[in-house]
Amino acid sequence: MSKKVLVVDDEARIRELGEVALGRHPALEAIVAADGPSAIEICRSVHPDLVFLDIMMPGMDGYEVCRALKADPATASIKIVVLTAFAQQATMQQALAAGADDYMTKPFRPAQLVEKALALLGV
Repeated sequence: MSKKVLVVDDEARIRELGEVALGRHPALEAIVAADGPSAIEICRSVHPDLVFLDIMMPGMDGYEVCRALKADPATASIKIVVLTAFAQQATMQQALAAGADDYMTKPFRPAQLVEKALALLGV
């Protein structure tokens, strides 16, 4: 059975990259969302195993989405990796404090996304 991985980013290019890279691996099924509210809705209905979550999104940012998912018993167990263009220690600490399990800095290679997913999901 494949593991469901949600890629949340307001940039279509990042969503497409994630969908293609993750979708090529037989153990992974990729799902995408363009904003925070959509991500929360998908997490509640589909229950992905892992979420790659952009921090800088208009409206509801990644920190808010992360806190909302971790506060809801129905979604609290979903692993979250934040995606950020900012490699500063403060940004990473803020993401982890919001409940993220890990983080990745942009830009990244598609293979890195797959490797991170496989490692976190134990596949």
